Amino acid sequence: MTIRGIHGLLYSSHPEATRKFFRETIRLPGSDVGEGWWIFDFKEGDLGVHPVEDPGDAGEHDVSFYCDDIHGTVAELKSRGVRFTQDVEDHGYGLVTHFTAPGGITIQLYEPRYEKRGTASRTPRSKAARKPTAKRTAKKRPR
Repeated sequence: MTIRGIHGLLYSSHPEATRKFFRETIRLPGSDVGEGWWIFDFKEGDLGVHPVEDPGDAGEHDVSFYCDDIHGTVAELKSRGVRFTQDVEDHGYGLVTHFTAPGGITIQLYEPRYEKRGTASRTPRSKAARKPTAKRTAKKRPR
């Protein structure tokens, strides 16, 4: 028996609007699995475990989306009306920003510097993401 995927949950104060946003604005693939429960499907996924600076943050969870060209992806999403909460920043492991979704949800979007197994045939990452990585630090939760 092998674990073959990861399932994430976003808790929203406006779930219908959140589902519509990810389906129509972000254009995530997926399907209605019954009674309006839309499940978004991804060809890739990963799970990381990060240290925290404040022990009170232990046990928290985050959802991040990753892409191969963060500046191009941000520009495209902005053209569809997506609101970003910050400019793209270099976090060492990759280039990072965050955007908001209906229902009080903030999502990290990043262009990773690391290469995952089995992804060598992916679109080449931008020059900015290929710079040497900076020292990794404990995660600071966006507020």
